[in-house]
Amino acid sequence: MHILFVADPLSSFKIYKDTTFAMMREAQRRGHTLSVCEPKDIRWQTGEKVTTLARSIKLTGDADNWFTGEAPERHSLTSFDAVLMRKDPPFDSEFFYSTHLLEQAEREGAKVFNKPRALRDHPEKLAILEFAQFSGPTLVTRSAQDIKSFHAEHKDIILKPLDGMGGMGIFRVKADGLNLGSIIETLNKDGAQSVMVQRFLPEITEGDKRVLVIGGKPVPFSLARIPQGNEVRGNLAAGGLGVAKKLSARDQEIGDALGPVLAARGLLLAGVDVIGDYVTEINVTSPTCFQEIFDQTGFDVAAMFIDALEAALKA
Repeated sequence: MHILFVADPLSSFKIYKDTTFAMMREAQRRGHTLSVCEPKDIRWQTGEKVTTLARSIKLTGDADNWFTGEAPERHSLTSFDAVLMRKDPPFDSEFFYSTHLLEQAEREGAKVFNKPRALRDHPEKLAILEFAQFSGPTLVTRSAQDIKSFHAEHKDIILKPLDGMGGMGIFRVKADGLNLGSIIETLNKDGAQSVMVQRFLPEITEGDKRVLVIGGKPVPFSLARIPQGNEVRGNLAAGGLGVAKKLSARDQEIGDALGPVLAARGLLLAGVDVIGDYVTEINVTSPTCFQEIFDQTGFDVAAMFIDALEAALKA
């Protein structure tokens, strides 16, 4: 099987924790061929299929010079057995355009994971709206007054932009409402941008759990991202400590309920974020935490993913 990874530049990979690298390593271990490109390398032209400038690589096992590669060549995306879209957020206009190019490649016969339309249909903050039975009190609005009313009701709240990643732009406002007006102005830009507001969940002290769902089934361990010091954010990018934990009964219930729905829509891999008993986000663009879970528990998440990929290609 020849797999194309559409990803960030290889030079940016931190292979000791990179999930895309873990996928590559397991795929190569099974004898599959690896190629890589960046979204900027993909093009469509009248009279042609969607193509990309891709390079074939092999992993070396060396921590420093971890791959060798051939010179890039242009290939049709249909020439690969599978195309894995692993570009990290943010989901900006260029990511959006990439999903349209990838969807055209699908129409031509390419097999793309996660499905491009599903990536567009499941913005990572707003995807929870469909599963409100599993989420805590949440508000999405452009209205400053709506936010103030929500704060008056719930007293302790979290505000975040809809296009943030890695914990960027997240604010907590307690009962005293200190700086609430200024924070609203910063995030909603005088009503020009929508904001997500959620009741603060004190269970964050036990971690913001990433429950991975692969091929519709939850991985048996989550990675709880635990805030450090005075930080309210558990995101690893914001300095959170990652601790692998066996799924709780509630985590399992959430994974079992959401997994088949997401898989049926072409989301081979999703990362459901859970604080306490509540879903706060559903990550579909480039979910991570494979290596941290493996290192701490021995459960091979990458093997489970490649199993699901191979099964999806045979279906």
